[in-house]
Amino acid sequence: MRNKYLNDWFAVIAWCSLIFYLSSVPNLRTDFGGLLDLILRKGAHVTEYAVLFLLSRRAFGNSFDTWKPAKVHFAAAIFSILYAASDEFHQSFVPTRGPSVADVGIDSAGVAAGYIFFSSLKIFQRAEK
Repeated sequence: MRNKYLNDWFAVIAWCSLIFYLSSVPNLRTDFGGLLDLILRKGAHVTEYAVLFLLSRRAFGNSFDTWKPAKVHFAAAIFSILYAASDEFHQSFVPTRGPSVADVGIDSAGVAAGYIFFSSLKIFQRAEK
């Protein structure tokens, strides 16, 4: 059982490390430029934080199995949003990058997307039974 918890939290730490690394890259732009570049970069924000929510939701849920689902969702969402804010702070130290409150909002939309995805899967699973 202990290995399961470690694996769950290792996945969270690995994903946070990937986000941290990507935030350390001074110029993360695509070759497309313009509006398409903006859409791709902001879409990446949504995706990476949807995944972070899902991974942290699993880790919290398995680590605190007496918690009700709403508490697990809340803990995963707060963790993910706080990580998004800390990531923006981290970017204030990276040349050509800077902190953005708007990006924390976009990251939070990713958290919401992760929650919607998870909830939709649960609804479909119940409908199949």
